[in-house]
Amino acid sequence: MQATPSKFNIVIIGQNNRLQYEALLFAASLRHSSPDFAGRLFVAVPQPSQHWSQDPSIQDEDILKALRQLDAELLPFENQVFGQTYPHGNKIEALSALPEGEPFVFFDSDTLITGDLNTVPFDFAHPGASLKVEGTWPRPTLYGPGYDGIWKALYHRFGLDFESSVDTSQPHDYWRRYLYFNAGYFFHSCPRIFGDRFRDYARTIRDEDIPELAGQTLDPWLDQIALPLVIHSLGGGRDALPHGLLDGTVSCHYRLFPLLYARESDHVVELLETVVAPNRIKKVLKGYEPIRKLVIQRKGHKIREMFDRDNLPQREQAIRNKIKAKGLWMR
Repeated sequence: MQATPSKFNIVIIGQNNRLQYEALLFAASLRHSSPDFAGRLFVAVPQPSQHWSQDPSIQDEDILKALRQLDAELLPFENQVFGQTYPHGNKIEALSALPEGEPFVFFDSDTLITGDLNTVPFDFAHPGASLKVEGTWPRPTLYGPGYDGIWKALYHRFGLDFESSVDTSQPHDYWRRYLYFNAGYFFHSCPRIFGDRFRDYARTIRDEDIPELAGQTLDPWLDQIALPLVIHSLGGGRDALPHGLLDGTVSCHYRLFPLLYARESDHVVELLETVVAPNRIKKVLKGYEPIRKLVIQRKGHKIREMFDRDNLPQREQAIRNKIKAKGLWMR
């Protein structure tokens, strides 16, 4: 595996909703945990257009100031294909605004950097994405094709070799046999090449009549349906990174703060509370209720006391229900 280039860019999405607070928290965690990161941090911001009924851009001056203080660069981009009807498409369309030919890592905004990114041996010529994923798609119907038939149809639609993507150690028609990622992070050597293909594949899957997809739900899974096809087409795969670094010791995709307090390690909780503590950060982040109540007012520890991290419920819904029963669920 090649050594990580000395510089690569990071991009996250910022928007006039909870993502603006998550973006600020991401930036603060990056500067705290990886102070020697030499690349640029972009906060990609969708701009007003016919694809949005309201202005999606960040307008809070305190948030904008705090992001600038953390050396985050605002990156405006235009939605051409997606928008309000599929906000997950922001992570696809934002890539076209990044510097062409410069390696990048995309992270979902609801992520904390918990360790030194320079220890991650990215090989940007062989892209990868998060394997912290469940078998959310497809859901084969009783009379339709199974996993094998659905995925094979997609690979063939884009002229890709299906067989080389399959993990033959897994059973036939078991979801783990087929290349499938969480889109919480992904990386490649060029955002334009990756982004153009990602957009084209996603739009084709959404708009074309592919018979094998009849009865399948594409929303919200469209990005995760197209992503493995893009990565495979560019020479990447499931073994692009060593396990245990991203979604491990170096990053945490927490998703929602109640889930963070229920599930994540003591290190993650300590990191979260440390980066929120400086007054210039705290006074801005307290505008978001889950951070104000769970982190700043420390009510998250009431959630933490409810769960044994070594013996968590298997289903996330059970965790959610237990938190809701105590009146501590918020998002």
